[in-house]
Amino acid sequence: MVVLLKARAGLSRAEFVDYYENHHVPLVLRVAPAPALYARHYLPEADMSGNPSEFDAMTQLKFADKQAFREWLSLVAATDSGIAEDEARFLDRSRMRSWVVDERVS
Repeated sequence: MVVLLKARAGLSRAEFVDYYENHHVPLVLRVAPAPALYARHYLPEADMSGNPSEFDAMTQLKFADKQAFREWLSLVAATDSGIAEDEARFLDRSRMRSWVVDERVS
């Protein structure tokens, strides 16, 4: 799974990274078992051509299998998990984009 994230307006890059790493990630790991991989990739403020980045982070998650992914998703998407409320504190949720991807590694 790949998720593109945009910081909530008014947050500096340092505040965004700090909140994600020190508040949101621990919350996710309390709510659901850790995926096989849970990587956060912080994007530069501009691409290699100098165009402003549309997103601030790309999160990559890997799961043992589809069942593990479904179970994890049901836990984090539950209305009582607190995840959506926490995301609203540091993300522009209207700009989030996510995909379940077919990864090939060489």
